[in-house]
Amino acid sequence: MKKIACLHAHHSNISYIEKALPFANCMHFVDPGLVHRVTTDPKFAAESAAAEVEKQLKWMEECSADAILLTCTNYIALLPEAFTSDIPIIKIDEPYFHQICEIEEPQLIVFTNPETVEGTMKRLDEFAFYQNVKINVRPVVIEGAFELVMTGNLEKYKQKVKHVLHELIKEHDAVVSVAQLSMVEAAAEVSDRIITPLQPLAEEVRKTIIRS
Repeated sequence: MKKIACLHAHHSNISYIEKALPFANCMHFVDPGLVHRVTTDPKFAAESAAAEVEKQLKWMEECSADAILLTCTNYIALLPEAFTSDIPIIKIDEPYFHQICEIEEPQLIVFTNPETVEGTMKRLDEFAFYQNVKINVRPVVIEGAFELVMTGNLEKYKQKVKHVLHELIKEHDAVVSVAQLSMVEAAAEVSDRIITPLQPLAEEVRKTIIRS
């Protein structure tokens, strides 16, 4: 069984990845401190944050992994473009972006962490540009929700996300997707038509580890 080293910003993402990738041996690394510092300390330069991500990935490389999976969009955005690795690096948002780019209808991408919106949308726009497709996508932030995850109030968080997703589906004629793993369970309980990052991820990981 191939070994996947997974980097998360919060431990709650572990269970989602374990369920999605039963065919792999997942080794989990959790570092909420870096994202916290990036989003709260204006003196912490982007170069310093990128260096920390690079250092973490180098350490993960040395743990006999066959591939690395980044589940945090902040970590993905911070990863230096020039960074190279001896093993494949899978970015959770890229299979998700590919699915979004196949949809011509108007779309809503729902976030709970406002700090991930700018970086994710920038990467999505760049991905669509290189795919030579035009997308009609608008981000929606569920205010006051992400703090519930960070303080461990996961059930209250899920109920809040479910309520907003229900309202969005009822009020908008658009394809709805959720941008964060922490929203996957709530999305599944609202509608199987809501797109999540997990849906295309398993196939991407499977193809990657077969090639590695």
